Amino acid sequence: MNRALWTSLIGIGAAQLLKLTPRMGEPQAWAWPDLTATGGMPSSHAAGVVSLASYLGLKHGFRSDSFAVASLLGLIVMYDAMGIRHHAGLIATEVNGLEETVANLTKDHPQHQHERSDKLLEERLGHMPIEVLCGALLGAAVGWISYATEPSASRRGAWTNLIRKWSFSLP
Repeated sequence: MNRALWTSLIGIGAAQLLKLTPRMGEPQAWAWPDLTATGGMPSSHAAGVVSLASYLGLKHGFRSDSFAVASLLGLIVMYDAMGIRHHAGLIATEVNGLEETVANLTKDHPQHQHERSDKLLEERLGHMPIEVLCGALLGAAVGWISYATEPSASRRGAWTNLIRKWSFSLP
């Protein structure tokens, strides 16, 4: 079993499950499509990559190549989630709004009658910075829990190892 992979998948799954909680006070308590939806609070992308990076950093050291690769991957994924994917969602919102505008413009001109589309573009694609931050914090917690519950880590004392690995030494 690849514990690093499972740690990342658990981070993603935990974030997706937490996306259900804001709707619990509403009449439709469980919005099951949110389990597979992109965007929203917290970012499952951030939770997945940060849980992987934190687990690898704790297990192999924060100066290891595996931590460096996972961290760089995480930065790229989180930047993409806040930047490109977020802006694509904003563009989708504008395009979906054009449907109504075009329909209103053509209603007085039967020869140019607009045929409405039943399918709208997905608008919830990216993340706000706070959603990425919350996902990253969740991921760090999942990564640490995975490391702390690993049999070899519990024998050595996870808190001691955490402090030892966070004390960087200059070359």
